Amino acid sequence: MTEPNYLDTPQGRRIAYHRSAGTGPGLVFLGGFVSDMEGTKALHLEDWARAQGRAFVRFDYSGHGQSSEDFIDGCVGDWTEDAMAVLEALTEGPQVLVGSSMGGWIALLCARAMPARVAGMVTIAAAPDFMTTSMWAELGADGQKRVMEEGIYEIPSDYDAPYRITRRMIEDGHDQTVLDKPLALEFPVRFLQGTEDEAVETDVALRLLAHATGPDLRLTLVKGADHRFSTPECLALIESSVEQVLAATGDAR
Repeated sequence: MTEPNYLDTPQGRRIAYHRSAGTGPGLVFLGGFVSDMEGTKALHLEDWARAQGRAFVRFDYSGHGQSSEDFIDGCVGDWTEDAMAVLEALTEGPQVLVGSSMGGWIALLCARAMPARVAGMVTIAAAPDFMTTSMWAELGADGQKRVMEEGIYEIPSDYDAPYRITRRMIEDGHDQTVLDKPLALEFPVRFLQGTEDEAVETDVALRLLAHATGPDLRLTLVKGADHRFSTPECLALIESSVEQVLAATGDAR
């Protein structure tokens, strides 16, 4: 694993990143909640982009991976600011955003805030608004009470450690919602979703597709795929979806 470079954001956070040179539109990978830029999908897509001679960036949000700050001090709004800082400082021209889980939500927020910098989008098990929907429900009545009164609460996860959810995350989540207001995506978009995803239900993908507006929005459901979406078949589908988006922008190879 090579050492990352670092970007200092306007908010004073230090973001670890890896960037591969190439032509545009480049790709920017947006990871999930408590994930980092060393995941299977990010590394696979980086290799694919290099083979294509296409620019690529992967990075860690603040409080994730090798970036600065403590995870429990962050929230979706902060991590969206990190992503927008990466787009502004490390890329040129419109980019294709590839967002996994929470990264799909952040991709949508970036597109809303800076549409001129987005050429296209691929989401993988996108989890828009999950702080105030599925995460809030998973806390249960006791957890909801405790997180609001005590400021932090832990819930089990399917990964190494429990999720530490803070009151700030929940309150900020209300300010970052995208499914309760107009969501115009005026560029090619491919939503990917596994039917056996236990973290993001298929209904979320269907609701996102129904809610968003745009000239070229498509949803692909993969029977049997789980939230990781990292089997060889799923990785190949991510590649082909990126290729479709690039072709729709007029940059097919």
